[in-house]
Amino acid sequence: MVTGACGLLGRHHCEALAEAGAQVVAADLDEKAAAAVAGQLGAAHMGIGLNVADPVSIQEARKKILDRYGRIDVLVNNAAINDKFEDPVLGSRQSMFEHYPLEMWDRSWQVNVSGVFLCSQILGGVMAEQGSGSIINIASTYGIVAPDQSIYRNEAGEQTFYKSPAYPVTKSAVIGFTKFLASYWGPRGVRVNTLSPGGVDNSQDEYFKQNYAGRTLLGRMAAPVDYKGAIVFLASDASAYMTGANLVVDGGWTAI
Repeated sequence: MVTGACGLLGRHHCEALAEAGAQVVAADLDEKAAAAVAGQLGAAHMGIGLNVADPVSIQEARKKILDRYGRIDVLVNNAAINDKFEDPVLGSRQSMFEHYPLEMWDRSWQVNVSGVFLCSQILGGVMAEQGSGSIINIASTYGIVAPDQSIYRNEAGEQTFYKSPAYPVTKSAVIGFTKFLASYWGPRGVRVNTLSPGGVDNSQDEYFKQNYAGRTLLGRMAAPVDYKGAIVFLASDASAYMTGANLVVDGGWTAI
C-alpha cells in the first residue's frame, strides 16, 4: 500500500512496486484519482480513498485490502503536506518563522506525523500479526539538515519565500518514529526504514533549479524515477537485514 499515491513521487512508488511484482493498493484522498493510478498499473491493483489523519478511514482501508488480498506486506507512508504559498506577496511574509500560522503547523503535524503513526498502527499491525512486513516512511533531506534558505532567492537576490518550519521538523520526527517502531516490532518480523529523498525537478522556477543543483554533488535535482530502485530495495528481501535505518538518496546534498 502506498499513501499519497497520486502525488509526484507516489505514482512512481506505485509503478516501481508493480514492476517488481507487487499487487499495489494506491491510496489517496482523491479516490477517483487513486483508482486511475491503480487502473494504469493493471487489473491486479486497487485504488482506494484514504484520509491518513482519520483512524476510521484507515480501518476501512484495512478491511478492503484484507478482503481482497488477505494480507499486507508493504506499507509506504508517503502522504505528506509540504507548504505551498500561492500568493507570492503573502507567501514571502507568511513563510517567515515570525509570521508562520499555527494552523499550518498543526495541519502538517496531523498529516506528516500523526498520519504516519496511524497508518503504521492500523495497517502495520496486520504485519505484526502475520509475522512479516516492511514499512517505508518517506522523510526528506530536510529531516536531517536545516533548509538552505538561500536557494529560494531569485536572480535579483530577493527572498521569494522561506522554507517554513513545519516540513523539516515533521520529517525529522518521522525519522525518529522509524527508529522507535523498528525496535518495537523487530522481534515480530516487521522491518521499518526511512527513505530520505532530495528535491525533485517538478517545473520549478529556473533560478531555483539552478540554485538547488549547485548544492548537490551530482549537479542536478532528482527525477521522479530516481527513487524507484530505493523503494523496491526497502520493500523487498534485498534489504532483509536492514531496519531502523535512513536511506538517503539526495545526489550528495547532505554529504557537504
